[in-house]
Amino acid sequence: MDQPAKAGTDSIARLQRVGLWDQVIDEIDGRRIRIGPRWLIDFASCNYLGLDLEPDVATAIDEQVRRWGTHPSWSRMLGSPRLYPLIEERVAELLGAPDVLALPTISQIHLSAIPVLADGGHIFLDRQAHRTVYDGCVFARGLGATLHRFPAGDLDALSGQLRTAPARAAKLVCMDGVNSMTGNAPDLAAFARVCRDHDALLYVDDAHGFGVIGERRRDESSPYGARGNAIVRHQGQTYENIVLVSGFSKAYSSMLAFVACPPAVKRRLQVTAPTYLFSGPTSTAALASVLAGIDINADRGDALRARLHRMTARILDHLRRLGVHTPNTSGFPLVQIPLRDADGLEAVGWSLLERGIYVTLAPYPGVPRDQVGFRIQVTAANTDAQVDTLLDTLTSMAPDLRPAG
Repeated sequence: MDQPAKAGTDSIARLQRVGLWDQVIDEIDGRRIRIGPRWLIDFASCNYLGLDLEPDVATAIDEQVRRWGTHPSWSRMLGSPRLYPLIEERVAELLGAPDVLALPTISQIHLSAIPVLADGGHIFLDRQAHRTVYDGCVFARGLGATLHRFPAGDLDALSGQLRTAPARAAKLVCMDGVNSMTGNAPDLAAFARVCRDHDALLYVDDAHGFGVIGERRRDESSPYGARGNAIVRHQGQTYENIVLVSGFSKAYSSMLAFVACPPAVKRRLQVTAPTYLFSGPTSTAALASVLAGIDINADRGDALRARLHRMTARILDHLRRLGVHTPNTSGFPLVQIPLRDADGLEAVGWSLLERGIYVTLAPYPGVPRDQVGFRIQVTAANTDAQVDTLLDTLTSMAPDLRPAG
């Protein structure tokens, strides 16, 4: 093991030993969690709309499990309960996408779809893309594709790399929508335009955008937009040369994912993607909770997003008043806070726990050393009183946090 990798492994092992990593949650009460004897306010949840706590979702699960059993034990190649095509139709309508293919997880989609879409050609990967996107690209490289990486958000660098690729080779550009650390989103229109100019397909993982951001309109409840129909609609784009990958494990609190794509791409994945052909299916409970979540989103999703925006804005405004740096410029509910000193993560983690705050720690090598810190994730199920406690905690910890500017 090389020295940087060993240092990173050692840092995570140290966090595990002192109880700041790989925790076992013993009990939940709304957005409070109990670890051993300690109750903490949960700002590490990605259940953005709070649907994990919705009684209507639990009721829907019971009804569908009684109808379909706990587990539809076929791969999708063999057969799909009617719930699958119903979800695909409703999600395609929500997104304004030509077609949708539902599969178990985003990670499995990346490992299946990226090699198929790359087709042995050239892949261009944004360096800030999620690790699971990278894994799918590396797998595609093992099957014959050529992998290039470009600096995060750098259109000129991407254009230069695309120009050097063979004209007739398949070209696939892979990137995040709403980034899982910074909470920011790319200029999708500009990237789609560059991809069209070079006959490339743009592949976007919007795991943290779907359900949170959506189409802009006059009656929107917040700057997040309406309907929560993801980054393509939020930025006013079409699916002309875009494949959108996302899932229900974040805003919809359920284990299912999907590819939004043209019908021809869907048919191609249905006959070539191992996740469709061979993978075990998603449980009935997960399928049922997705459908219930779609109903709740249609009924009151925009009100939940307005609440989510308001609480996130309180946190970002407070950080600005404290003079603390965060890369979040979007206002979306992922707030990364780097530390002044990367070696102080263990002490900061303990300080947060002592103050009753549970967040996502960001150690090296999961992030570069200059980004070591923690990530706050806000949900509609958090309360204003919990945000008050968080703001007081951030105030007391400000000397340990990287200053703005």
